[in-house]
Amino acid sequence: MKKNDEQPFGKLWELHPMWSQLTDAEKELLDKEVEIATYKRNEIIHSEGDEPTHVMMVVKGKVRIYKEGIGQKPQIIRILKPYDFFAYRAVIAGDKYNSCASAFEPCVIYKLKKEIFMELIRHNSHACFAVMEILSRDLAVSELQTVNLTQKHIRGRLAETLLNLKKNHGLEDDGATLGIYISREDIANMSNMTTSNAIRTLSQFASEGLITVDGRKIKLLNEEEIKRISRLG
Repeated sequence: MKKNDEQPFGKLWELHPMWSQLTDAEKELLDKEVEIATYKRNEIIHSEGDEPTHVMMVVKGKVRIYKEGIGQKPQIIRILKPYDFFAYRAVIAGDKYNSCASAFEPCVIYKLKKEIFMELIRHNSHACFAVMEILSRDLAVSELQTVNLTQKHIRGRLAETLLNLKKNHGLEDDGATLGIYISREDIANMSNMTTSNAIRTLSQFASEGLITVDGRKIKLLNEEEIKRISRLG
């Protein structure tokens, strides 16, 4: 990890609206204090139970947030994309991390020491309100995810996962292929099912003409029917 005034992917306050209304002095502080870290695929960024030291933002690649379940089976909570913030809840609450983060693919992270982060949100009401908005959105997503994973059947859970992947990572230029390449195991861990069930249900969706699967690439062919399956649960 290093400090780098060049910040090759842009200034932190240019990349996320949370920091857009900082004062010039606060922006100068961010420029001085931001740290850059790179991680290899599947490398751990932080573990559950660790003491938080930084808030972080993905600037390249993707990050997997997950919890270790029974038998060390991971339950993926979400997959972060560039410009998503994470690790701030534990910092604000003064808690240890209650989840794990690892590199879903090779990634670059901007990191800001928790003391600097707390100083900024204590003294800048605009930044503080922006953090409250992010926390509120995350809470809403978590509540919905809890309902989906506990009340929907396997087909409904898989359909919901596919729709969330589209919502969070978009589509490729063809307007149908998900903008994230994801393994069957990761799909299973996002959908609270076994890998064999994920493989079987993906095959069913493909045979019904809802999707096509090519390795880790998934193309949505009938999004309206996938939405209906998700809605019915």
